[in-house]
Amino acid sequence: MLTVADIMTPNPATVTRSTPLAEVMGLMKTRACRQVPVVDGDTVIGIITDRDVRLAMNSPFVLHERKQDQALLGSVTAEACMTRDPMVIEATTSAERAAELMNAYKFGSLPVVREGRLVGIITVSDILRSYIDLLRERAAQP
Repeated sequence: MLTVADIMTPNPATVTRSTPLAEVMGLMKTRACRQVPVVDGDTVIGIITDRDVRLAMNSPFVLHERKQDQALLGSVTAEACMTRDPMVIEATTSAERAAELMNAYKFGSLPVVREGRLVGIITVSDILRSYIDLLRERAAQP
């Protein structure tokens, strides 16, 4: 059985609740990721996505200029934008179950835990990469 641990991204980028949005955005850019677990130590307390950041910055109720954007990015924290207590998945869970959950709930990722401690993140990209590998293996068989 293929498990979440087999296809997840280990040691994902993380932020704390007090991380400013500017830093969250920089981390997402440098690590080429769209979802970042928010942690307290090694415990997942939230998740912040690129969509969360865009919504915070582009609210139709807030009229602001570039200078105000910079101030907002420096003062608003991950805690203000994150989804609290996100669904997590155990590393030993089947990859199939992870895909089912992500499909059912329309999640782009799930933080992966082992005994309650963050050990990775599984994303739609991880699942697609695994699927592509499976198709290539089948195509290579006689």
